[in-house]
Amino acid sequence: MKDTMTIVNNRTNESYEFDILDPTRGPSVVDISSFYAKTGMFTYDPGYTSTASCTSDITFIDGAKGELRYRGIEIEKLANKHSYLDVCYLLLNSELPNKEQSEDFDLELRHRSFLHEGLMNLFRAFPSNAHPMATLSSATSALSSFYYDHLDIKNEAEYQEMARRIIAKIPTIAAFAYRHSIGAPFIQPDIDRSFTENFLYMLRAYPGGKMHRNINGEDHIREIEIKALDTIFTLHADHEQNASTTTVRNVASTGAHPYVAISAGISALWGRAHGGANESVIAQLKMIGSVENVDKFIERAKDPNDEFRLMGFGHRVYKNFDPRAKALKALQDQLKNELQLDSKLMQIASRIEQIALNDEYFIQRKLYPNIDFYSGVILTALKIPTSMFTPIFVIGRTVGWITQWIEFKKDPKSKIARPRQLYIGK
Repeated sequence: MKDTMTIVNNRTNESYEFDILDPTRGPSVVDISSFYAKTGMFTYDPGYTSTASCTSDITFIDGAKGELRYRGIEIEKLANKHSYLDVCYLLLNSELPNKEQSEDFDLELRHRSFLHEGLMNLFRAFPSNAHPMATLSSATSALSSFYYDHLDIKNEAEYQEMARRIIAKIPTIAAFAYRHSIGAPFIQPDIDRSFTENFLYMLRAYPGGKMHRNINGEDHIREIEIKALDTIFTLHADHEQNASTTTVRNVASTGAHPYVAISAGISALWGRAHGGANESVIAQLKMIGSVENVDKFIERAKDPNDEFRLMGFGHRVYKNFDPRAKALKALQDQLKNELQLDSKLMQIASRIEQIALNDEYFIQRKLYPNIDFYSGVILTALKIPTSMFTPIFVIGRTVGWITQWIEFKKDPKSKIARPRQLYIGK
């Protein structure tokens, strides 16, 4: 049996053979890179729904089974048994760190978390009501002017330094972007705090390092809060060739600075159909208003003549329960018990979830709750401002973007992205 596929042009009766490539996981791929040269035609695939744009050994998704793996390891195992920084190390180095490597990596990122003093002036140039995502994208692009290195493609140490620098600085930029948006003074990183705790500290602290007291009179960041946010970072760390990752790779293909490519990824992520979806979930829950209104909105979602769509359900890739959503569902239940949370939004979300998981309309269409449905509710429970939902997605995803950028640059077959078109104009 040949490892090829034969395509017949019924207009001319000509046939063409193309190689079939087999992966280690997932469906086989037909190599049509020579399609135009052989046939004089292009393929047509809007949204790239059937197109593999690259080879990669970073992340694997099986949407039918509801499976997600980083470097071959199940996401459930990573979320439950490893810290976000260990996951960062895994993505960058293809293996989990030992204790000494983990400690060294953590310490290095703590010291790299500070921003160049010259970059501080950039924040003051933005309007005080600027959305943190706009500021975050611009400041990340500006990083390229402070670290305009020409990377040696054969020097692994240079790649690691470039990657670790931006992973460490993105939480600081995100926290500063938020504080600028509310007119609050910046809180510098505290190297005595872990990666995730430090971000919460920069978001919440007063000048001098004092923390706001919660309803229990506590003036410290609780371990359950750190664990919850750390898990969210892990679940967002990478997700194969999604829109923002493809954007990063496409910008990388032009030879642009890696931080410019990351900035482009941030801008792509901001879209409501991508990383901004969890903000939309919370906005919709607020619009529904109360548990009593849920049934009415469920019926509207099922009405084909109604434009209303239920946010946080279904996924472009997953046709089973999103494994990240499963992890967040368990986390939400834990938070609800340990922090004694029973907010109105959580009640509305729970009622929607209960109906959707048992209603034939949703079951037949495989409209399961996705990661955005749970992450928005959890971040709200953690008192994270809604405007910071997508920046938090950015913090988690930065390691995935930079790992994908490195993989692209090291691929000897990589070339500039240049899709073709089906011209229908005059």
